[in-house]
Amino acid sequence: MDIQEGKILISDPFLQDPNFARTIVLLTQHDENGSFGFVLNNEVELSIDEALKDDKLPKQNLFQGGPVEIHTVHFLHGLGSVIEHSKEVIPGVWWGADFDKALDILRKSPDMISKFVFFMGYSGWAAGQLAEELEEEAWIVSDIGSAMVFNQNLDAQELWKKAMRSLGGKYAVLAEGPTDPSLN
Repeated sequence: MDIQEGKILISDPFLQDPNFARTIVLLTQHDENGSFGFVLNNEVELSIDEALKDDKLPKQNLFQGGPVEIHTVHFLHGLGSVIEHSKEVIPGVWWGADFDKALDILRKSPDMISKFVFFMGYSGWAAGQLAEELEEEAWIVSDIGSAMVFNQNLDAQELWKKAMRSLGGKYAVLAEGPTDPSLN
């Protein structure tokens, strides 16, 4: 499958990189300069209100979006063009919007938090780097729906397993295997 924005990268079950072991990355940008995205299943024990020191924001845990610039905060949302300068990555999932506008919406309507996912840092690849990792079979390229992006009820491992199972065949079998195959 071609690499392009809106696709997900499902880490190979035996990928040893601790930043990406059993993760799913949504690619929000991919072009001749490289690739950019967010790990969707690496929740951290820090909420957006705590990270921004703003008690008017609702509580929702952040996700470690990747190992790059972990001191920055990014977000995906499901509000479409309500937030200016947004770019639709997949149907129902938008990125690259006015951060202050998003926070204002959440302060006024805390129940809208289910339409947001916040990330500390991001995942990034230089030009050609991701293609090399795909040749090494570190990643499986697939599709994802907005329901999986905004589903806060699945834990990290379950989201990865669900994505693997959806591929069928050997991937469905590998989804149930241990992290360390020597334990099998």
